[in-house]
Amino acid sequence: MRTTERTVLNPSGLHARPAAMFVRTAAGFTSKVSLENLERGTAAVDAKSILMVMGAGVSKGHRIRVTADGADEDDAITTIEAFIDGGMGETIPG
Repeated sequence: MRTTERTVLNPSGLHARPAAMFVRTAAGFTSKVSLENLERGTAAVDAKSILMVMGAGVSKGHRIRVTADGADEDDAITTIEAFIDGGMGETIPG
């Protein structure tokens, strides 16, 4: 099992298009991938479910924890970290 914590920097957080792209990224791996919004103290949700990801209420500046557990967990975490740090398909101001 691998875990990473990241701060969401893109302007809209995990809403609409960024959430869909996040789910698509997570779904590309066979590992179980979960997401927690550490700012709101939400329980871990299935990162491959658009409804669950959007329901986590992740906004700009929120700290999240992503966990991957399975055969390709290392690749999953590395890819998801790069996706989050890169702004999840949005331009990061500044």
